[in-house]
Amino acid sequence: MEEEPVAPDTATRRSKRPRAEVKQADFTRTDRIEDLLEEEREESSDEFQQPRPKAKRNRANEGASTSAAAARKADHTLIEVIKGDGKEIPEVVKRWVEHYERNQKSAMAELLTMLFEACGAKYSILEENIDETDVDDVVVALVNMAKRGEVEDYQSSKRGFKHLKDNLVYFWDNLVSECQNGPLFDQSLFDRCLDYIIALSCTPPRSYRQIASLMGLQLVTSFINVAKILGPQRATTQRQLDAENKKKIDGPRVESLTKRLSMTHEKITTLEEMMRKIFTGLFVHRYRDIDPDIRMSCIESLGVWVLSYPSLFLQDLYLKYLGWTLNDKSSGVRKISVLALQNLYEVDVNVPSLSLFTQRFYKRMLELADDVDISVSVCAIGLVKQLLRHELVPDEELGSFYDLLIDDPPDVRRAIGALVHDHLIAQKFNNSQSLSTGSDSDSPEVHINRMLKILKEFSADPILSSYVIDDIWDYMGAMKDWKCIIRMLLADNPSAELDDADATNLIRLLFASVRKAVGERIVPATDNRNPHHTKAQKEMFENSKRDITVAMMKTYPQLLRKFMPDKDKVAPLVEIIPHMNLELYSLKRQEQNFRAVLKLMREAFFKHGEKDNLRACVKAIKFCSSESQGELQDFAQNQIKDLEDDLVAKLKSAMKDVMNGGDEYSLLVNLKRLYELQLSHKVPLDSLYQDLVHILQSFRNMDDEVVVFLLLNMFLHVSWCLYSILSSETVSEASLSSLLGKRDALLEELDYFLRDSFQLHSDIRSKTQLAYRVCGILADTWCLFKRTKFALTKLEILGYSPDVTIIEKYWRMCEQLLDVSDDPEDEEENREYIEENNADMVMFALAKLVSTDTVAKEHLAPEVISHLEKYSASVAEIVKHLISSLKKKGDISNILLEALKRAYQRYLVAISSGDDEISSKKFQECKNLAARLSGSYVGAARNKYKAEILNIVREGINFAFAEAPKQLSFLEGAMLHFVSKLPASDIFDIMKGVERRTENLKTDEDPSGWRAYYTFLDSLREKYLKNEAAKVADGKEGTTVRRRGRPRKQQTLQGKRLFDEQNSSEEEDSISGSDQDLGAEDKQEEDEPLINSLRASSKLRSLRVSKSHTRTVDSDRATEELTTPKTSGASS
Repeated sequence: MEEEPVAPDTATRRSKRPRAEVKQADFTRTDRIEDLLEEEREESSDEFQQPRPKAKRNRANEGASTSAAAARKADHTLIEVIKGDGKEIPEVVKRWVEHYERNQKSAMAELLTMLFEACGAKYSILEENIDETDVDDVVVALVNMAKRGEVEDYQSSKRGFKHLKDNLVYFWDNLVSECQNGPLFDQSLFDRCLDYIIALSCTPPRSYRQIASLMGLQLVTSFINVAKILGPQRATTQRQLDAENKKKIDGPRVESLTKRLSMTHEKITTLEEMMRKIFTGLFVHRYRDIDPDIRMSCIESLGVWVLSYPSLFLQDLYLKYLGWTLNDKSSGVRKISVLALQNLYEVDVNVPSLSLFTQRFYKRMLELADDVDISVSVCAIGLVKQLLRHELVPDEELGSFYDLLIDDPPDVRRAIGALVHDHLIAQKFNNSQSLSTGSDSDSPEVHINRMLKILKEFSADPILSSYVIDDIWDYMGAMKDWKCIIRMLLADNPSAELDDADATNLIRLLFASVRKAVGERIVPATDNRNPHHTKAQKEMFENSKRDITVAMMKTYPQLLRKFMPDKDKVAPLVEIIPHMNLELYSLKRQEQNFRAVLKLMREAFFKHGEKDNLRACVKAIKFCSSESQGELQDFAQNQIKDLEDDLVAKLKSAMKDVMNGGDEYSLLVNLKRLYELQLSHKVPLDSLYQDLVHILQSFRNMDDEVVVFLLLNMFLHVSWCLYSILSSETVSEASLSSLLGKRDALLEELDYFLRDSFQLHSDIRSKTQLAYRVCGILADTWCLFKRTKFALTKLEILGYSPDVTIIEKYWRMCEQLLDVSDDPEDEEENREYIEENNADMVMFALAKLVSTDTVAKEHLAPEVISHLEKYSASVAEIVKHLISSLKKKGDISNILLEALKRAYQRYLVAISSGDDEISSKKFQECKNLAARLSGSYVGAARNKYKAEILNIVREGINFAFAEAPKQLSFLEGAMLHFVSKLPASDIFDIMKGVERRTENLKTDEDPSGWRAYYTFLDSLREKYLKNEAAKVADGKEGTTVRRRGRPRKQQTLQGKRLFDEQNSSEEEDSISGSDQDLGAEDKQEEDEPLINSLRASSKLRSLRVSKSHTRTVDSDRATEELTTPKTSGASS
């Protein structure tokens, strides 16, 4: 096989990529033509079957109207018929063939005129010049017409262009079919048409190439349809001739058969020669056309040719083009090529002829499964399935292929799931094994065991297991065989294959399958939208709940008893309960099993102390108490009360053991149970709350995790008490007093740990978990009891507001926590709740306090924003949202300026320490902060927030000159970025104001100290001159008088893009870009007051004078400035 040409650049690994559907070309085939003809016959027959009117017809008028209609049809040109609805095409083609048989030159001229007009060119050839006209001369004339813009652009309307292409294809297919018994083989009609079509397909105008390629490709398809009719005729004639030859009798029949065979063979040869002519003259050049639509049409047609006429096209000479286009830069072309190959491999008889092609290109087919385009990936996975079906891909090549099971795009995962099911689970592609094992290979147990082998590769991560299950669930019926799964789990003597890891994976599979069956998602959705289910789907989900309940009603207690000791299996088993129909327990007389399930879940709640198990048990028990019926519901509610009483008793016993010097583990586990229970509903802890406070105050050296859960339970109890007061109609003084006492006790403990417990020593990492929780609980408590919330109400006594000293302590703790790295290895001891203990949670707490006005913005917001450059990406994103929310509430210029000041103060502190490296780093952080904050004022925000920007700049200049020249570097480090967001007039005013500040100062006494001032001034002057120069240049290009009134509309004139030179798109882009720039400048000028333009010249003159004046300094400073490069921090 030949070497493939150099392929365009194409990416195989997929990033966050856009997903676009590919529009396939539609080629007319014989079946479509027959359907259209059949519809036309039915319509014509319906017309004849209509009942006649009672009045007599005037036959003379009827004949006249019929002849008039025929005359009108005859008056229509071929292109007008093609542009019409297409119903008249078969009749028009038939009349044209009759015309051709009468007068070849006239008909040929008419056909060629239609060909040119279909390309958009109004060009015709006189019938007397048909034989003398040279094809090249005509094509050159057509190209010149396109250059002059004298060509109709059919692509202006996509719908109209598609209609034209469909009718054009229909016309040529009808023409070939109508000519198959005559003009098709006269070596004149179609030879001449092919010459023009091939020549036009190689011209620069894109419209010519599109239409010519469309006609040429369709002609090959139509020739194949005729050849497929002649092929069986030749075979039949050959058999008859062989039979006659066996008789060894020469006669007229043998002579007739021989003549017929020769004629048929000659016709097929002629058709194949025309096919090769189009292939070599058109396809070979257009399959790599610059237009992806033309390339798609070529590859799609080639796929149809190989599939429908393999005797000619099923060989490497033609197949290599399908392989080469697998590397095309257009996703649509790659997809068409993959689909063509998929259709080829579906036909078993084609596979032997594809062996060399497969060996050459199968690796590229595997790579396309991870293509940048989703639709290509899905199609490529279907192609790989065909390769596996024919055992053309070794299994070792599929190692990385299965990694796509956990890929992001759901369509790719589903496609891989189908392949994995067919290849590894159902083993549809392994015929020898399926025949040897017999019917047992199709049993649900066998399929589940094979699935467990796959899940064992992902057993370390339950989330990845969920992805694998989600991918294969739709194709694997054994996952929905609940009785089979339960039977395998309850087997007394499980097979050697079902070890402990398999049992865990099988329980996870059961739980995930149950969730899928009732319509829940087991993996996160990409769109984060709630799924919308139809009525039929909801009924299906209810039926699934019923089937699950019936299958597990009697065996569910046995499952819980068997796997109760294993903490990894309890949570998924218990969480099945909320997906069952509990009404069936009453209808099926299974009350005893229901009570047994509740008792077992209560036992599991006290047996395990892990978060997942505790939450699963609480959720399931709550579900039973709310969704069960009658006596069963009463029983479930009583179980919750008994569970609460037992838990309180266990807590009191554990606290007594700690007070007596015992171990803290029992107290910790029961505190976790209480915490999970309080997350779902209020637990009566009035008698226990003071004990929690007492043990906190008495034992300050307890483990941090115990302290954390003591504080969390106290906070939840206070929250539930506040909720009870707010939701009740009458509030007693006793309840208010009790709540205030509990709240104050909680705040007192939090203040203690805020003040004394968190110190930045060498053991900081051991203290971070407690500090994280103190930070979150304090913020939530302050928000719950925010003073403004209860002001001017009967509950005003509940209002609380922290004083400034506490807020400062709180910020110092948060600042230290934000500097601690969130390394999971440092938090092994509390990995269960790791998502609640990180820097993101700290920033959420700070943002909540600021955005809800619980704490004055002036206290926390500047500190939070001033450290923006130090934060991680996720924390910085929270700060950005905080700034956006503050902007919506009002002017935040003072907050941003204060943040810049504090960042600059840290730079001054670093300078005083004498560490140049740290001071340089702090100054760069200040500049970066200014750049990020000023970056929010872009586009329309410049005008909207112009007052804020001006306030920041003016107050920032005041701050810089407050201690000049010590703080003058603040101008360069922070103010330049904001000045660049202002218009030229404001920059000029600021520049003049800065110059006036130094009129009576001797700046030459400390040149190095004032260097920042001159750098800032030079940057202002540079920006102003740049803006003014742009205005002057714009005035010279246009008129000297400024336009008034409405702005001009932006003109977007585009050519017809008939030619495809490489630089055409670049030229168009540059033209449109310049138009947009001019429009933007016009808009900026029109927004500017007219008086500014009148002052432009005077400003420039004064600027020159000012510039020369400021440069008049002593020679020493001038020499120093010349030898010292001036830098500007302004963003242009």
